[in-house]
Amino acid sequence: MMKKIKLGILGGGEESLIGILHRVAANMFDQYEIVGGVFDSEHSRSVDFGNKLQLDKSRIYRDLDHLVEAEMKLPENERMQVISVLTPNFLHFPMSKQLLENGFHVICEKPLTTTLEEAKTLEKIQQEKGSIFGVTYTYTGYPMVRQMKTMIQNGEIGSIQKVDVQYYQGWINPLIHDKEKRSTTWRLDPEKSGISCCIGDIGTHAFNMAEYVTGLKIQEILADLNYLYEDNPMDIDGTVLLRFSEKTKGVLRASQIATGEENNFTVKIYGDKGGLKWEQENPNYLYLLKEGQALQVLKPGHPYNSEFSLEGTKLPPGHPEGIFDSMGNIYFGIARAIRKEKGFEGAFPKLSEGVRGMNFIEKTVESHKQGNTWVKL
Repeated sequence: MMKKIKLGILGGGEESLIGILHRVAANMFDQYEIVGGVFDSEHSRSVDFGNKLQLDKSRIYRDLDHLVEAEMKLPENERMQVISVLTPNFLHFPMSKQLLENGFHVICEKPLTTTLEEAKTLEKIQQEKGSIFGVTYTYTGYPMVRQMKTMIQNGEIGSIQKVDVQYYQGWINPLIHDKEKRSTTWRLDPEKSGISCCIGDIGTHAFNMAEYVTGLKIQEILADLNYLYEDNPMDIDGTVLLRFSEKTKGVLRASQIATGEENNFTVKIYGDKGGLKWEQENPNYLYLLKEGQALQVLKPGHPYNSEFSLEGTKLPPGHPEGIFDSMGNIYFGIARAIRKEKGFEGAFPKLSEGVRGMNFIEKTVESHKQGNTWVKL
């Protein structure tokens, strides 16, 4: 019987918004066993949370230093093999660096780090150590996103000529207009978030998705960001023009002050033979547009979909799958890589994609500060 991969978690405790997403995803394909971690900066809360998960109390550690020291003393077949980093942005780099240097595989939330220099440092260490490193650009795990990627790769919409990605939320709107609230929110603190809020948080998802589904690399960008208040150091809204090549252009729109929006992530790709549209809030529908033909709606689980799409479909047609399934597919792809099994290309976002994401964040801010000029990536 195949042994489960031993998984540790940093962050993701009682008050975490994403902890449950990662835990459910890790359990989805029966590939992982959560064995311990550091779930909270306050050790007593971490222990209480670990007890709720019915974990061995001896593996609920005070901090990362204690975790690494104790785990490295265990026999190799008993210690944690991979560790998920679910902490605020400023901790991603030091934690991931320490884990890589000690031979652990890593799954890290995005943005990968707070600076491009840090991201490149991680990439260098990872290449030296040969560890598996996944960055959770969650939405790449949806079956119909993978179907979109395959159809574009197979030339079903022809040569790409227009890319339009939009990610609109409204959650910062109630905070940004209150001086005290906006000054005490960690997302709007450069020391904890890095140089960007909106682009760093959700704009990087849109950037990654644009390159993921098209298979193209963005070469140049021109950005216009909105900070709304003089005392707010972090962007909360932005529009970025994209140049993939001389003939392929696009636009990326991201906002956290789109009043009333929840998680409106929309991807539209247009080729010279057709177009494809996908919406995260209705993720089980992929729309295919052809000139002079009726709109086609593709859904997961049907045999007309690609093998890549079907691998990530867990239920029969007509049974909705969502964000947990998407993250579960990414964890499954990482598990296969750890086991050195053959998997689909694009089964999980790699460290190199996290590095490109950090480059995009920094160049976007640079473009805006230079007076909205074109900047090469």
